Order: sequence, then structure tokens, then C-alpha cells
Amino acid sequence: MDRHDKEKEMASVLLSSLYADVISPNQIRDGFVMLLDAADDLAVDILDAVNILALFVARAVVDEILPPAFLTRAKKTLPESSKGYQVLQTAEKSYLSAPHHAELLERRWGGSIHVTVEEMKKKIADLLREYVESGDTFEACRCIRELGVSFFHHEVVKRALVLAMEIQAAELLMLKLLKEAAEEGLISSSQMVKGFARLAESLDDLALDIPSAKTLFLSIVPKAISEGWLDASFTKSSCEDGEGQSEEKRLRRYKEEVVTIIHEYFLSDDIPELIRSLEDLGLPEFNPIFLKKLVTLALDRKNREKEMASVLLSALHIEIFSTEDIVNGFVMLLESAEDTALDILDASTELALFLARAVIDDVLAPLNLDEIASKLSPNCSGSETIRMARSLITARHAGERLLRCWGGGTGWAVEDAKDKIMKLLEEYESGGVVAEACQCIRDLGMPFFNHEVVKKALVMAMEKKNDRMLDLLQVCFDEGLITINQMSKGFTRVKDGLDDLALDIPNAKDKFSFYMEYAQKKGWLLTSFGSSAMEAPQIVTAS
Repeated sequence: MDRHDKEKEMASVLLSSLYADVISPNQIRDGFVMLLDAADDLAVDILDAVNILALFVARAVVDEILPPAFLTRAKKTLPESSKGYQVLQTAEKSYLSAPHHAELLERRWGGSIHVTVEEMKKKIADLLREYVESGDTFEACRCIRELGVSFFHHEVVKRALVLAMEIQAAELLMLKLLKEAAEEGLISSSQMVKGFARLAESLDDLALDIPSAKTLFLSIVPKAISEGWLDASFTKSSCEDGEGQSEEKRLRRYKEEVVTIIHEYFLSDDIPELIRSLEDLGLPEFNPIFLKKLVTLALDRKNREKEMASVLLSALHIEIFSTEDIVNGFVMLLESAEDTALDILDASTELALFLARAVIDDVLAPLNLDEIASKLSPNCSGSETIRMARSLITARHAGERLLRCWGGGTGWAVEDAKDKIMKLLEEYESGGVVAEACQCIRDLGMPFFNHEVVKKALVMAMEKKNDRMLDLLQVCFDEGLITINQMSKGFTRVKDGLDDLALDIPNAKDKFSFYMEYAQKKGWLLTSFGSSAMEAPQIVTAS
């Protein structure tokens, strides 16, 4: 409910897939009852909770995992004044009673292929059997590519190996397919290792049907490694799994695997797949080591990869990394900065940019720089890097400069973002709905750039001579959509431009003082902001 349409669609499809086989009809019903009971609390954090939950309920009815009678029964258990009751009314009147409502609800969140895991497994099995008959490797690779499930290619690997064991004549064909798919980059190194690992785990069961399964598997592995399409780390990991790993071995294996994951990310720019791979490793205690590896590898590459690394840090911080992980990762980077500088001449400056960019992106708070500095030994080169980062952050127009420091290589431009922010504020100002404006800000997907929303909203409030924009900022703050840090940054940027603003808006300084006091009363700004913010414009004259 608190994410994009893609995730809402995925949640609906998942519930349909789990229905009856894993979750009983009664449990589905009880789960929705719990959601309806919690609707008042959900609405505090998710502005459009009533409408979104109504869509989930309606979609569940269309997907036949809830009976239509559920709405009537559930209404009797809820007070008419509750949000849960509103959810059921909205589902019934706005969605389920509309003409062609089934098709509309299926497409409401952009739709999906509606392919379940079982259906995908069947498609993979079918294409591999066709390949055994035709021997056309090119066509088989094309079919794998058309499946569009790169994160599920480990299933292709596993099933191809099983077929190679089941049908003696198919062994050479299957190994040829896997080799070519690996060389083309169609099946990634991590997916190949995962496929082999899944088969290794099920060898005992497989041996009941194919007595020679273990012998065949042990003959395929060295062949695949020697030909270069299976990573040599596979044999190490499979041995270690059986013996109980020492911390040193676990760490070495982790480093090898994350290097592969990071290289794949630099090629694919696929953040969700990288996060899935990290979660599959199941070693969150090594998150700081991942950060160190990511930045170290990016330092030795082009600006595109550096930009990708910074964007990835923002995503990881939102999804799976704590601030402590980020802080400890940067401490490790700065502790080894002198060694890094032996290979990368400009390492200190580049690390300062990574640190400053992390602050601009709200991955780190400015105070975290002090925390990092306190963990470093005195007079080490890392302390100088932190000083450099601080000066980058406090420079004029630091936000825009740091967002462009590596060319914005992941596809969004600062000017683009500014244009979108201006349009959404204009729409809101001309009679739009607060909830819609908040959703548009959320959809931008750039929380680290919300200071621009604050700046433009304040300037527009001055120009239009109405304070409607303050209502929007209040809701954004209440929802946690715009943080105090971003509010302060936005107000500071308006303060820096007050002299220019006063040329077009004569009372700009008075208006700014009013907005600043209002923001402090509402808790958007720290009380200390007032004195520091207004010191610069004041001129003291001697009598």
C-alpha cells in the first residue's frame, strides 16, 4: 500500500497464487478483516489508504479469492463511522458496480502477465524439451530471453541439468546451451551458481529416480568451471556448506559473491535484482563490507558507475541498510583510504564526493560525519577527506552541484526533476487535491531532492499571495514525506536567494520571516534555524 502500482499488482497476483494451496480461504478472509479493522491506523501513515484498500478488496473479489458476500458480512461487524466501513462502501459502489469492472480492476495497477511460478516452471520445461528435439541453441536462447524473468534463470539452469541427467543423449546439448547462455550474458554468473546450488541440495532426492545423479553432477561441475561458465567459488561454497564455515571463510566467500553482484549491477542497472541477491546471501552483518566493495569498485571505473553507486546507496538505505551500516561502511573505506590512493590517484577527493553526496541524498545526516570522524584514528588521511566533504556540502548551490557531480548517469536530470516539481505544484495551486500532490511527490522517487519542493512551494506562495502551499508542506511533513533536514535545506535556499526575489516580490523578506516562524511553530524547522538563517541578511551600522 505504501509503494508503487507495480508492487500493488505484484501483491494481488501473489495472493491469488497462494490462495487455497498455501493460504486457506478462511485465512484470506481473516487477513482482510484484520486490514479493515486497522484501516483507521493505516490512514495515518498512508494518506489514500481507504481507496487503495478498497481496490485490494475489489480485486480479491474479481480474482475469486474473496466471495462477493464478504462485503455485506464484513459491513455488519464495523461501525459506520470507521475507515474500514468506508473501504467496503468504496469497493462496492466505485469499483465492483462499474461496467466492465473486472477488466478495469485487472488493469488498474498496470496489469501483469499473471504468470505463476508453476506456469513459469512449465514454460521453462517445455522450451528445454523442444530444444532437446530441435538442437537449435540460438532458438532456445531466444525463448529464454523472451520469458523476461532474468531473476528466475536459476530454474533454467537447474532443469537443464536435471534433463542432462535424465536423458543421456541430451547431456552435451544442455551443457552447450548453458555455456552459450553464460557467454552471451543471458544467464548471469550468480544465477548459474544458484541453479547449480539448488540442484546440489536436491541430489539425494534426485538419486532415487536417477541412481547416477551424484556421479553425473560431480563430472559436470569441473567441466563447467574449466570452460569458464560456472564460477570457481561454487566448489568452495559447496564444500564449506557441509563443513561449517569459519568466520574468515564466510567473509571470503561473501566478498567473492558481492563482487560478482556489483559487476552485474554495473552492467544491468537493475537495483531490485541486486537487493534480491543480497537478501538471498542472508548476511546482513556484512552490509558495511558491501558498501566498501561497492564504492571501491566504483572509484576505479567511470562516472556512470560512480553515479550508479550513489543512487544504489539511496535505494539500499531505504530498503535494507541501516544508517549504522552506512556509517560503518564509510569508516572502513576511510580507514583504508591510504592503500586505495596507491592504486587510485584521486581517491581522497572522490571519497569526499561520495560522502557529500550521501548527505545530499539523505543517506547520512550531517551529524553522521562527526560520528565517522570520531571512529577514525587522529591525523589519518580519512579525517582530511571528511573535512573536504563538509566544505563541499556547505558550498553555495551544493545540492545541484553534488547531484550532478558524476553527470547524473542513471537517466534522470536535475532540470527534468525541477520541471516536474513545478508542474505538480501549479496543478495543486490551481485547485488540486493535497493527497494527489503528495502522491506525485512520492512518485518522483527522489526524497533527497525534496528541498526543491520546499523552495518552489515557498516562492510560489510569495508570488500568488496565498498560503495554500503551507497546507501542502504541513501534510508532507506530517506524513514524513519531507524531513526536517530537507525542510531546512529548502528554507536555506530561499533565504540565499532573497535579494534576487525581492526585485520581483517587494515583500519577499517579510513573507520569508513569516513562513519561517510558522514552520518553527509547526515543528518543520528547528528553533535554532531562525537566528542562523537571518544573520546573513542583517547589516549593522555604527552610529
